[in-house]
Amino acid sequence: MKHLADLDGGAVDLAGAFNASPNPYVLLTPDLRIAGANQAYLDVTASTREAIIGRPLFAAFDSGPGESAPENVRQVKASLEKARDSGQRDHLALVRFSIARTTSAGASVMEERFWSATHTPILNAEGEVIWLLQHTTDITELERLRQRIETTHGASSTSALDAMIGGNVLERARIVQEDNLRLANERNRLVDMFMQAPGFVAVLAGPDHVFQFYNDAYRRLIGHRDVEGRTVAEALPEVTGQGYIDMLDSVFETGESVQGQASLVQFQRSPGEAPNSAYVDFVYQPIRDSDGRIVGVFVQGHDVTDAVEATQRQKLMIDELNHRVKNTLATVQSIAVQTARSHVDPRTFAEGFQARLLALSHTHDLLTRSHWEGADLGAVFKHETEAHGAYRVTLNGLPVALDPAAALSLGMVFHELATNAAKYGALSTPEGRVLVDWFVTDQNRPVLHLSWRETGGPPVVAPARRGFGSRLIERNIHHDLAGEVKLDYASDGFSADFSIPLDRGTHS
Repeated sequence: MKHLADLDGGAVDLAGAFNASPNPYVLLTPDLRIAGANQAYLDVTASTREAIIGRPLFAAFDSGPGESAPENVRQVKASLEKARDSGQRDHLALVRFSIARTTSAGASVMEERFWSATHTPILNAEGEVIWLLQHTTDITELERLRQRIETTHGASSTSALDAMIGGNVLERARIVQEDNLRLANERNRLVDMFMQAPGFVAVLAGPDHVFQFYNDAYRRLIGHRDVEGRTVAEALPEVTGQGYIDMLDSVFETGESVQGQASLVQFQRSPGEAPNSAYVDFVYQPIRDSDGRIVGVFVQGHDVTDAVEATQRQKLMIDELNHRVKNTLATVQSIAVQTARSHVDPRTFAEGFQARLLALSHTHDLLTRSHWEGADLGAVFKHETEAHGAYRVTLNGLPVALDPAAALSLGMVFHELATNAAKYGALSTPEGRVLVDWFVTDQNRPVLHLSWRETGGPPVVAPARRGFGSRLIERNIHHDLAGEVKLDYASDGFSADFSIPLDRGTHS
């Protein structure tokens, strides 16, 4: 994660590990302003974040009295500039500063302290120095001891102590290295957490929104493309014109966050493929540097496509269910009225009405099993004729998928045909049989051709008037299915021929 700004404000990158370190650290911008400091640094300098953050390093502290005061500033400044300009770590074995301290009596005094320091440049992906990390070790007591020995015993007696100081610097360097390694481990652990987060995360730098970081969830969202170091417009050209780059521009220019819920975005998941729809909850937040300037946009959110599409499917199913319930009630009402006209006797009315409702229920059962996506023609036939004996009704035809409306209408038609055959036709005698054949032609559009043939039954006499069964068959075929039907009452057996288009689109 390259964004280290606002460490003192608790940013998500290394703030926790940075602040918890027992070693004093201060983070500087390339122009040597204080961008962050950990608690150990605040403690040894007797300062507060509010007093030093954003100020130039050498204005934040009094360099102390005396002619030598500018020298310590020059030393530290030269070392920092060397680290910044070379991109390499630089060490200062000894530097003196005066720090304000409050005595037990409450008085404020300036105390002279001696530090050794290491200045480490922090680079971005392009090798540019974006931060300078200063790590210091307080060697005041050791330096005072060296001075006392030199005063008492002369300069030659300090050689051993100088070696100790050198050893101390080496030890400090070792400690710095270990702390840097620990911080690197903390950084890697935080990066791993971001990479494994279920929500998508990306960091965009600059006004052109260049990808500096993105996690696995974001990579999955955009089709596993490598977009690091590229602008959003370059890496994801399909989002241009969808409004998202405009929103990023707004966040960068105004500093105001933008968020969206179940927002539609089109992503091209694979090269050459048409963009696919995705729905996301997202937040765009500005990233600011230590001076409060906006330097990028932090993107986070969740892919909610599955949830949105599930909700849409549920709504469609509810709408379809409401539609089907209305149609079913209308069908039941029609069955009741027509059955009442055909049966004066209440007992026979009840029998006929119940039988037709059961036929409707059977087809409903089939459609429920397929979640109302449709039913197979042969399965509908089987449901309506199996009560008369499977061996007496022969079905011959390839599987044909019926939409829900066609399945309901044909279910009622097949019930009327089977009922009529059982009362008056081939199924009313032990020897009678019914042969059902169907096939589909596909010239300009697919059309189902179906024939019902009865044999071995009693002689057929054409009815003196059209009963409810024949009216229901003709109405369902003509009105509901936009098809044609021919009923033939030949003396040797009743037959019916149907021609029904299968691509009627959406029908009630």
